[in-house]
Amino acid sequence: MAETISLKTNVELGVVPTHIKFVGGLVPDDNGRLPRSDAGKLLVVEEMAKLTAASPVKIQSAQVTAFPGVDGSDMDDLFSGLRALDLEVHIIMMVGGADPMNPDDEDAVVEMLKTGIEVAKKYGISQVASTSIEEWMKPGAAPKIGAEFEAAVKQNAKVHTRVYRECDVANSSVKHWHIEFLRGGEFQTFTDVAKCWEIVKAANEDLGTKFFKIMIDAAHCGDSDLTIPENEDLIAQVAASDEMGMFHASSKTTRGCLSTDDGWIGALMAAAAKTGKLEYVFVELFHHEDPALEGLRELDPGHGIDTTDGRSYSEAVLDGVEWVSRRLNNLVARGVLKN
Repeated sequence: MAETISLKTNVELGVVPTHIKFVGGLVPDDNGRLPRSDAGKLLVVEEMAKLTAASPVKIQSAQVTAFPGVDGSDMDDLFSGLRALDLEVHIIMMVGGADPMNPDDEDAVVEMLKTGIEVAKKYGISQVASTSIEEWMKPGAAPKIGAEFEAAVKQNAKVHTRVYRECDVANSSVKHWHIEFLRGGEFQTFTDVAKCWEIVKAANEDLGTKFFKIMIDAAHCGDSDLTIPENEDLIAQVAASDEMGMFHASSKTTRGCLSTDDGWIGALMAAAAKTGKLEYVFVELFHHEDPALEGLRELDPGHGIDTTDGRSYSEAVLDGVEWVSRRLNNLVARGVLKN
């Protein structure tokens, strides 16, 4: 499809291709090999090629998962393949099997994150992200409050600044690290902007620079205990402190088509735009039958709803890209965003 929408802002518009499923799409096999099509192409690259060719607006970037232990030649193919599509590449560093809040797990978490940072350095990546402040859906986990919360903040700051120093990030291509909090149930403690900000503030204070940022994911904000006005107020405060990071345009609860969002994306993206600090917006959908996300469907049946309404997931993502680009352009038209 010829591009019919011209993005009128310098905000970078991208896609997080999680809709191709973690299992069978993103997660490496036991030999560290990434999933490929029958034609031998990496499924992530093949999907982004399809999206960039069909999109009515130029997709400028892809934010892709980076797992420890992936085969080196596959990583080469991943980054070269995406860049051949004229895409800026950002990574989400994946960790698991260890608790960042537990000092006994510190070395394990640090090593996994160092692997991700070294990937970023090798391929000249400037923006990295992670959900590395709590163990995902840890059985028996309970929210930490009071002194336990303060200890968890301190330990998280220690883990992340240790990675920064041991990987000599200050002298690398990596400019910012975007920390993502998750909804209650996925995480138990760091489940909203305010709580996540405590870690980011502590880490940045330790480093003496605003290296760490908070990712504003509309879905996680919507599934938190804070209202839209409370999130809007926090976004303004975080941006004023120069600690607001990437924005994920993703629907609360369903994580499917953006038409299921009920207003969170529009409100929070506008709030982020008003700060003058909005730089990256990514459209992110998840597949409602992804085997890796069965736990989420058990947590909330809304995650298992098919929101495609007769479309393929690629088509649903492209609808999201068009919807977001129109919103960004109209934020420019209203003087909220600069062109």
